[in-house]
Amino acid sequence: MENILFDFISKYISLTEEEKNALVSLDLFRTVKKGTILLKEGQNSNESYFVLKGCIRTYYIIDGEEKTTAFYTEMDALTPHCVLTKAPSEYFISCVEDSILSVSNADMEAEINSKFPKFEMMCGKLSEELLAKERINFDEFKTSSPEQRYLNLIQKRPDLIQRVPQHQLASYLGIKPQSLSRLRARILENSK
Repeated sequence: MENILFDFISKYISLTEEEKNALVSLDLFRTVKKGTILLKEGQNSNESYFVLKGCIRTYYIIDGEEKTTAFYTEMDALTPHCVLTKAPSEYFISCVEDSILSVSNADMEAEINSKFPKFEMMCGKLSEELLAKERINFDEFKTSSPEQRYLNLIQKRPDLIQRVPQHQLASYLGIKPQSLSRLRARILENSK
C-alpha cells in the first residue's frame, strides 16, 4: 500500500528514502470492512482519510432518510468538517466497499511538515485542487437536472454505477430509487 501512496505523492513532490521511511513509521494504513461507519453524526474526530483502495461516502440522515452527499474512491482525500471546526460532525462517513485507507491527524501532519516542509506545500496544492473540484461539482449539481446529473456521473465517474448500491446512487443524484430506474430506462430507450 505504501507504493500506491508514494506513487500519488510523486505527482506533486519527489520523496527521499528518509521521507518515505518517515511516512511509513506513522502507521497510516487501515483496512476497513464494507459497512463500517468511520464517523457518526454528533461525534468529534481529528482523522483525515485518503482512499488507497475502495469507496467511502458521506451522508446525512434527514427525517430518517439517508442523503448521500459524496463518494470518495481511489486517490480521493477527505478531511471531515468537524476536524477543522472542532465541533461535532453533522454527517456520517461509512465504507461502501472493503477499503484500505491512509488515516492521519493534525499531530501527524504537523510532525511530517516540520521535518519535511515540502509536504506542507504539497498539502496546500492538494487543498486547492480539492476546493476547485468541490466547487465545480457543487455548481454542476445545482444547475443540472437529475438526468443531466446521471449523464455527468456516467461520463466522469462511471465506476460508481457498478460499485455503489442503487439507493445510495439515487440519493447522491437527489432522486428516489424508483426515479433512477425510470431515468435509466428512458436513457436506454432514447439511445436505441
